[in-house]
Amino acid sequence: MMWWGPVVTLATFFGMEFMAWATHKYVMHGIMWYFHKDHHQVEPGFFEKNDVFFLIYAIPSWLCIMLGLMNQTYFPVWIGFGIAAYGLAYFLIHDVYIHRRFKWLRDIEHPYFYAIRRAHKMHHKHLGKEHGECFGMLLVPFRFYIDSRKQFKKQQNA
Repeated sequence: MMWWGPVVTLATFFGMEFMAWATHKYVMHGIMWYFHKDHHQVEPGFFEKNDVFFLIYAIPSWLCIMLGLMNQTYFPVWIGFGIAAYGLAYFLIHDVYIHRRFKWLRDIEHPYFYAIRRAHKMHHKHLGKEHGECFGMLLVPFRFYIDSRKQFKKQQNA
């Protein structure tokens, strides 16, 4: 294993936050609103049309890993692992923790997790594709961290 492999994976993982932010703001709330709409306006059923975005990220990850291994070119493999790791984080934080699509986690009592949950709730207060805010998942506006720390301290002192 080359020393740079994990570095590429981590850089890809963190870069995916910005890719996801841009995709969420300009694609999901733009040309592909048809698929994202049911995520903001709840419809019956467990699956959402919005789940198609899993494939939009999973396919490049899979291709990078598969083609990189087939050609013994490992740089794309590490990129594929970074995309896959972000996908796993997205699933656990967004679908499991924030939206409770699976009842695996309760509230995580930490200001960071309060902040991301609050920012996501602010995002979902807008039912339409316009006037959105807080398009990221792991990095949210700093004001949410400040408010969450204050709330967290109040709860700890109560």
